[in-house]
Amino acid sequence: MDERGMEMSRYRKRFYLNNQGRNVEVVIRNYNEADFDELIEIQKESFPPPFPSELWWNKEQLTNHVTLFQEGALCVEVEGTLAGSMTSLIVNFDPAHPDHTWEEITDNGYIRNHDPNGNTLYIVDICIRPSHRKLDLGKWLMQSMYEVVVHKGLDRLLGGGRMPGYYKYADEMSAEQYVDAVVSGNLKDPVISFLLRCGRTPLGIVANYLEDEESRNYAVLMEWKNPFK
Repeated sequence: MDERGMEMSRYRKRFYLNNQGRNVEVVIRNYNEADFDELIEIQKESFPPPFPSELWWNKEQLTNHVTLFQEGALCVEVEGTLAGSMTSLIVNFDPAHPDHTWEEITDNGYIRNHDPNGNTLYIVDICIRPSHRKLDLGKWLMQSMYEVVVHKGLDRLLGGGRMPGYYKYADEMSAEQYVDAVVSGNLKDPVISFLLRCGRTPLGIVANYLEDEESRNYAVLMEWKNPFK
C-alpha cells in the first residue's frame, strides 16, 4: 500500500446557503456509526415503495463504508439535521474497457473491493432528503467529492448516471441519441442534467448497468477529471 492508501484524513466543511430568504448553516462531513439509523431513514424517504426495501442501505454496508474508506463516506447537515449522503470507493478503471454493472463495481454497495491504490473515485450512491432538495445539496456533496479526488491524487471521479427520462423516448431514439439530446440541451433528464450542472461529462453508455425500467437498464458513465493530473 502506498502513502496515498495509508492516509486517513477527516473531511469537514462549513458554509451557509440561502433558504427562502434566510441563511442556514450547512456542514459536510464524514458520516459515522452514530448516523446509521438516520441515513437509513433518509433512504426510506427518498426511495419509497414500490422501490424495493432490500436496496436501501443496511448497517453492514454502512459499516463497511466507514471502516474501509471513510474519506469516501460523506453526509450533509442543515442546521444540525442530517439531510443526505454520498458514498464512494476507489477502483482501478481502464477507459478502454468501460463496461461494468453497478453491482460489480461497488460490490453491491458493500465496497469490499475498495482499492486504495486505484486511479478512480467511483460514486456508489447519492441521496438527498426530499424536504431539502431545493438547496442544491447534491451539487455541494459532489463538489466535496471532487476535493477528495484532488486530495487523493486520483485521475477522475466516475459513476453511472441513471436516465430516468429515457422511457418516454425509448421507442423513437436510441440511448445514445437520448443522451446526445440531453447534453445539447434539447431534452432534460432529472439525473443526467443534474450531473452536467455539477461539471460531469459523458464517457460512454453502459447497457444492463442496473435493473431500472425507466432507464431501460442503461446508464451513462459520467466523469470529472482531476484538473491537476
